[in-house]
Amino acid sequence: MFGSSVLDIAIGLVFMYLLLSLICTAVQEGLEGWLKVRAVDLERGIRELLQDQDGTGLTTELYDHPLINGLFRGDYAPAKQLSGKPGGPSRRLRLGTDLPSYIPSANFALALLDIAARGPISTNTKNQQNKQGQALPGGQAAASPQPASQQSVADSNAPILDLNQVRKSIASINNRPVQRALLTAIDTATGDLAKAQVSVEAWYNSAMDRVSGWYKRRTQLVLFALGLIVAIAANANSFTVAEGLSRDKSLRDAVVAEAQATASRPTAPAANAHEQVADLDKLRLPIGWSDVEFLAPWDEKFAAGKYCVPQRPCSASYYWLTYVILPILGWLMTAIALSLGAPFWFDVLNKIMRVRSTVKPKEKGPKKA
Repeated sequence: MFGSSVLDIAIGLVFMYLLLSLICTAVQEGLEGWLKVRAVDLERGIRELLQDQDGTGLTTELYDHPLINGLFRGDYAPAKQLSGKPGGPSRRLRLGTDLPSYIPSANFALALLDIAARGPISTNTKNQQNKQGQALPGGQAAASPQPASQQSVADSNAPILDLNQVRKSIASINNRPVQRALLTAIDTATGDLAKAQVSVEAWYNSAMDRVSGWYKRRTQLVLFALGLIVAIAANANSFTVAEGLSRDKSLRDAVVAEAQATASRPTAPAANAHEQVADLDKLRLPIGWSDVEFLAPWDEKFAAGKYCVPQRPCSASYYWLTYVILPILGWLMTAIALSLGAPFWFDVLNKIMRVRSTVKPKEKGPKKA
């Protein structure tokens, strides 16, 4: 029976971590949607991949290409959007950008090969359309660099993209590292454009793995910070919750029942802060500040040694351990647990529930004489 109780306490803690992690995930996703951190990381990764730290060279040509430009609103303007020391690797895109959070590898590879073969888009299409209808001082209309009909004819008469053409025109890219990468992809493709595209895609995907690492590390730090805030705000002390579950069998049974219902789902619950808060209120776990008795060390009762009541040891060391050290450690433990993320705790919950299902029948079996 002791083993079953310990298992149920573990299930209760894991279920609490899951619900609180979902709250943190909902907040983190809201911040991501507002700040567009993924787009910032992606743009920085492309600048480093193309060896264009200021974004004014090949990066601008890439983002202006129709295959990339069609993925976001507005224009790529590194002079306005980048912050930091010019020319330095620490320059970063300002948060809240409208640039895409994801660029398919096929779009990147085809756009780069097209720029290498036919050259960059000389003028951004969106800016060009705006300038065509713009009036000059004196009522004269602004002249377009090239009429739209002539541009269409020029585009339709452009040579078909092939590897020989890319190799001949690759010197037009004023970027030696990218030239070498494209030449390597072309030479290993043995005349097959599709193979060269796959090689460029692999080059891009390897760089995006590094970008994903940046994002995951930052996400874990953000989740830890949010977890610590949530743990303190909700007074989600892991030690207090474990103690409450160990003393109250009805609470354990209720929490295990809810955990079992959640674990039976094919996927983790959606990150909805309102739903998770309602679930926590329904469980009646020993969290929150409403029933907490807090006596500050600067209180007169504490100073006079009058905080002693029956069943409470009258010592300063007990006070600091019970009211200061253990709560802080409990909040930190909760925050570290929440930084692991909701998918992790959903997986752990499923594994523990499977273990519990194999233990329970043995305990309920008939006793041997």
